[in-house]
Amino acid sequence: MSTATATKPSLTIKRRFNAPPAKVFAAWTDAKMIARWFGPEGVERVEATTDLRVAGAYHITMQVPGDQHDVFGVYREIVPNERLVFTWAWKSTPERESLVTVTFKPDGTGTMMTLLHEHFYDADARDRHQHGWSGAIDKLETLMA
Repeated sequence: MSTATATKPSLTIKRRFNAPPAKVFAAWTDAKMIARWFGPEGVERVEATTDLRVAGAYHITMQVPGDQHDVFGVYREIVPNERLVFTWAWKSTPERESLVTVTFKPDGTGTMMTLLHEHFYDADARDRHQHGWSGAIDKLETLMA
């Protein structure tokens, strides 16, 4: 009998921004800034609320043609300008909670950001999030330029 447990899928995205860690961190934590970049290509409007404290909640709504996607979660760890950890769940599948860790490291005059999203329900969910995060981070890169 095997006692090994299946590892849940995860994804990691690294990106360097030509902006200091404080500016990139603010883009992840300030609701007005989140609304300017969150979501992949095709998102028409983003609304965000944040309660930036450990155990504080956030809620992000993304409008796409003919539909709306809501994601919410709770901040687990906040180290200003260095690290942000939060739960992630879609309104449509709240039982599929996953975990996002974003780290911000100084890199010359810029920032090396690493996003780790783990505990996906399955590989298909991971692959959809890979697409979504990549598109959103492309928009964040434009905002930080």
